[in-house]
Amino acid sequence: MIDKHRHCGCAPGLNRRAALAGMGCAGLASAFGTAPASARATVSRPRAADESFMRLALAEAAKGDFPFGAVIVRAGKIAAAGRNSGIRTNDPTAHGEMVAIRNFCASRPAAELKGATIYTTGEPCPMCMGAILWSGFGRLVYAASIEQLSTRIGQIMTPSKSLAEAAPFETIDITGGVLAAEALALFK
Repeated sequence: MIDKHRHCGCAPGLNRRAALAGMGCAGLASAFGTAPASARATVSRPRAADESFMRLALAEAAKGDFPFGAVIVRAGKIAAAGRNSGIRTNDPTAHGEMVAIRNFCASRPAAELKGATIYTTGEPCPMCMGAILWSGFGRLVYAASIEQLSTRIGQIMTPSKSLAEAAPFETIDITGGVLAAEALALFK
């Protein structure tokens, strides 16, 4: 049975739309005795190991259908990797980040993504950023920004920080620009 209340945080039997419409977020929060949740996305500077892990993501990207690759790191070790395989698999959702998450979950519990770091050669699109937030990653490190990528290919112009700030259930640290020139050079 699918737990349709798992992601929204609603109690069974509660019609969330009706409650929100009638009470507003602040009223709903006070009804449950909690303050409204606020999203937390912090932007931080690169760390010492970021370049070496990003080089591994770049190596994945070089083998992809489009030059996007990702690696997932837990406790300082590579836990999974992925590259864009949308053409090969006829799957428009097969972005590097999505493939890395699927590869991780194929051999480990998804709960182990909580707090992990994902390195990706391009700032995640809204689909991938949503998956990153739902997975509970503690940190996102990307190379080229959406703005930079849009000079090479079409992009949905929504920065990852904007999506993270709209997710009151998670906190994520975001570092951008790590080896951005090398990532952009993969687009020929």
